[in-house]
Amino acid sequence: GLKSLVSTRLAWQEIRTIFHAATRIQATNQSVHLPYERDITSATTQSPIVTVRDVAFRYQTHGRPVLQGCNLELYRGDRLLLEGPSGGGKSTLAAILAGLRQPQSGLLLLHNVDQQTMGVGAWREQVVAVPQFHENYILTGTLAFNLLLGRQWPPQPSDIAAAEILCRELGLGDLLDRMPAGMQQIVGESGWQLSHGERSRVYIARALLQEAHLLILDESFAALDPENLQQALRCVLERAPTLVVIAHP
Repeated sequence: GLKSLVSTRLAWQEIRTIFHAATRIQATNQSVHLPYERDITSATTQSPIVTVRDVAFRYQTHGRPVLQGCNLELYRGDRLLLEGPSGGGKSTLAAILAGLRQPQSGLLLLHNVDQQTMGVGAWREQVVAVPQFHENYILTGTLAFNLLLGRQWPPQPSDIAAAEILCRELGLGDLLDRMPAGMQQIVGESGWQLSHGERSRVYIARALLQEAHLLILDESFAALDPENLQQALRCVLERAPTLVVIAHP
């Protein structure tokens, strides 16, 4: 209800302090431009993970550009908070960075290599995006299966242990303790029913467990109450090598 929405908004205002040392990016309806300040010393000692130069994208051939003149460099350790209204191009940028959409013009590099040269598979191993809630899925199967998609299967005991540790860091310990079979509990449509907040954190855990170089979260905290939101965000900030978080202001 309204109280929950207000509480979540207040929580976002509080945890923005975590991003004060990182970039604040503002998306607009006309275009997205991504300037930011960084430590010049660190920038000269490493190459950017992602380079975006003058990228433009439109969904229809003669439609209004969703992205235009978009420029960005992401270095290892960056934590960026991308805020803006719906339709401002945030999710489109996420899809481009993850290799799910191709820009109509401009340059996009991952470790100074373009996607055609690197290959789609190799690109998507290094950049993982968690789409918005309604575009993500829990498959009927064990919780471990849902968490470890994208890693070797069948998993090693160490994989199961790593997944459980991460789930507890994200605040899913109570869920694991309630489920009779724990990580081997069947979830999904014909299994244990997860709440929206639990599903959101499973999606985040699934992405983190792929150990990509860049993690992009698109409205991944929207279904969480303030306490769980802060716990999950702190876990992500500690775990993700490089991070982009998309949120409504």
